[in-house]
Amino acid sequence: MYCCSFLSRLGVGMASMSSTLVETVSINYEDFNESFLTCGTCLCTYDGGEHTPKLLPCSHTVCLHCLTRIAASQTRDAGSFRCPICRELITIPRGGVPALPPSFLVNQLLDLMARQRREVIPQCSSHPGRELLFCETCDCVFCRHCADGPHSDTPCDHTVVPFSIALKRMSEILLYRANECLSKLGSAREAVASELRRLEAAATAADEAIDRHFTELKAALDKRHNELKSAAAAAATHKRKLLEEQLKLIDAEKAKVEAECSGLQQQVEVREVSSRAAALGARLGDASALAEPRENAFLAVDFAHNDAQQRFAEALAELGRVRTSTTFPGLCTLQLESPCVCGLEMVVVLRTVDYHGEARSTGGDPVTAAATLDDSPLPCTVTDLDTGLYRISMRPWSPGAVCVRVLVFSRGVRDSPLRATVATHAAPLTVWGARGSGKEQLNQPVALARCSKRREIYVLDAGNSRVKVLDDETFAFKTHIVNDGLAGRSCTGIAVTAEGLVVVNWRTKTLTEMNAEGETLRTIRSDRLVEPVCVAAHAPSRRLAVADNGARTVFLFDIHGNIEREIGNGDLGLVGGLALTEDMLVIADVAVRVYDVDGNLQTTLAPIPKGRGGYGGIAVEETDSGWHIVCARSVKGRPALVVLDSGGRLLAACDLADRRPRRVAGVALLPERRALLADLAGDCLRLHTYW
Repeated sequence: MYCCSFLSRLGVGMASMSSTLVETVSINYEDFNESFLTCGTCLCTYDGGEHTPKLLPCSHTVCLHCLTRIAASQTRDAGSFRCPICRELITIPRGGVPALPPSFLVNQLLDLMARQRREVIPQCSSHPGRELLFCETCDCVFCRHCADGPHSDTPCDHTVVPFSIALKRMSEILLYRANECLSKLGSAREAVASELRRLEAAATAADEAIDRHFTELKAALDKRHNELKSAAAAAATHKRKLLEEQLKLIDAEKAKVEAECSGLQQQVEVREVSSRAAALGARLGDASALAEPRENAFLAVDFAHNDAQQRFAEALAELGRVRTSTTFPGLCTLQLESPCVCGLEMVVVLRTVDYHGEARSTGGDPVTAAATLDDSPLPCTVTDLDTGLYRISMRPWSPGAVCVRVLVFSRGVRDSPLRATVATHAAPLTVWGARGSGKEQLNQPVALARCSKRREIYVLDAGNSRVKVLDDETFAFKTHIVNDGLAGRSCTGIAVTAEGLVVVNWRTKTLTEMNAEGETLRTIRSDRLVEPVCVAAHAPSRRLAVADNGARTVFLFDIHGNIEREIGNGDLGLVGGLALTEDMLVIADVAVRVYDVDGNLQTTLAPIPKGRGGYGGIAVEETDSGWHIVCARSVKGRPALVVLDSGGRLLAACDLADRRPRRVAGVALLPERRALLADLAGDCLRLHTYW
């Protein structure tokens, strides 16, 4: 707070009495008070009581309270004391310290400042004329005469300041907060005004859309209206033409008859009259034929021959709708629903709520999303689930920092932007099993198969010569399947058939089909098998495919167990995976090779350079967009899951280096786009997300 000194007032007065311009000075009250109106010893403001200002012979001013205390402490010479400011020896007058002359200049300044501040700084109601103090610790106002407890003269850790200073501080805080509040209110007003402008634009666009749509409907109605009128006019014209032609014929016949009858009264020749009578008799038959109209006058428009009008009315009643939304963007939340791994789909879910925080149950909001990966644009897709949830998906192909910004009604949601870090490697969702022969133990799991109908997973536990059956959701152990075809710890492939399972034994060179209880259904042998390692089955057709690494080929067996076709011509590498569908055979060795059922090579996908690695398992799934090929491969000792389409396009890929499997020997696909891998060297199963 600022006030003008008495010099300022004097300058103003002089300026008012003459034309001389006098410069005025604005003085800070607190600085002025501290420099001229405060005792330099006790730092208390001068007053007319205990802290009365006294002028010493050395021209220094000290309050009465301090001088009394100093004089009382001077025990050597009771008649004098030293000035606390300049240390000059001061003689005490006969009336004692109170008899020292007052500082008239300070008193005049006190009177002036009292007049200046009388209405600004309140005084103590219990001790008039006493300056108020403020304790910042206790948040209370008092004067020194009413101070007690922690506010007494004894030292304490409370922060006590003059009320004027506290008032200034609080005024500054109030002003700052008021400005901040006004700024926020201004921003809020602009936001609401902007929303109102958008509402007006949306209302105008809605009106235009309604007008445009109903203009099209009116055009369609007018078109049908004109078509019906044209059809009615065409029908009437056709009928009119026929009737008018008949009318002309009648008039022509009438004219002929009248011509025949003309002059009969003057005719006296009987033969001539008889001849005309015969001719009129013939014309009488023609007249009878023209007696009835050849066309009728019936013409009507029927709208009741079907329910088109009713359906039109019902459709018209349901035509269009006005959509609004109670979604409040500032309370909507974003949540990361999937792991952030290179090559895998990253999913962020937007949950919309209304102003009261209640979850929305419908969709339709205009949601926009933009994503970046290390400040580079990352394509993303927003899917409305129509449940109040929105799925925002993207697929980062490299590690880095992802930033996702989401807007609803062009306004940011609460958690936007959402930031996440994309990892290079994918960790398994779960690891099942350990080396051993118990229920939850494995010994060289070489292959996997899943039956979706029975919701079971079949693990070919070669080292224990058995098939372990697990629940495909909980991985809970169900049973062990044991069969003579599994003996010798030499089975290397397994597939699900219509009746049960089929396994291939490379040592005995046999295929054994068994039911869920382990009973043998049939055994297939062939002299052409050298080292059969993989088997695939197409259950509906009961056809089998067997990969033979000794013959470097794949044999197709028909329903009777006879070889019907040989694929590969001995040029295949070591086959690590095999899949069979109704019209496609997929072989994975050092590349993914797709054949048709006739054995013709269609395409070769994702080849691995010679000596750098190979494939260790393969599975196919049918989707709305076609077949997806999911395969496990290892390049330079780095395992990965790869998803390809039938055209060879890479759809998804993830590195499995985090807690990586030692050797993948089989792949089985589970719901929710998960893949179960058989780790042959690790004696366990690993569950991963592959999409």
